[in-house]
Amino acid sequence: MKYNKEQLIWTLLRISMGWVFFWAFIDKLFGLGFATKFDQSWLSGSSPTLGFLKFATKGPFVDFYRSIAGNPIIDWLFMMGLLGVGVTLLFGIFTKFGSGVGILMLVLMYTAGFLPPVNNPFLDEHIVFIIIMTGLIFTSASQLFSVEKWLIKLIKK
Repeated sequence: MKYNKEQLIWTLLRISMGWVFFWAFIDKLFGLGFATKFDQSWLSGSSPTLGFLKFATKGPFVDFYRSIAGNPIIDWLFMMGLLGVGVTLLFGIFTKFGSGVGILMLVLMYTAGFLPPVNNPFLDEHIVFIIIMTGLIFTSASQLFSVEKWLIKLIKK
């Protein structure tokens, strides 16, 4: 089957966004030394939300975010959100659902520490990622290189 350039681009965007979320999960889980050092990793017993929510939040919602910093339920929701969005987009299964959850997480991250934007008064990467994830909801990004397409074919047989 032949795919058009638009499908290929949206598929590459889907996989790229999946990797962004999945990598954040892996780095925070193991503390690979990129954004998270091992002694700050979830496996070492540290909270994946405490540092950012307690010390890096700013803007109109700072009190709310600081009040949930380090809460084990918030930690689990955050980590499972990163993993879930990453897996759904990487493998192209439940892509629309994963994109919706990703948008919610990005909005929360944006309002926690990037409102207003630091490097650009109008736009930052969270907003760009939200636009991409919105596009994933409205395109056929899950049709190419995806488990979802394979499962649909399997069920129809």
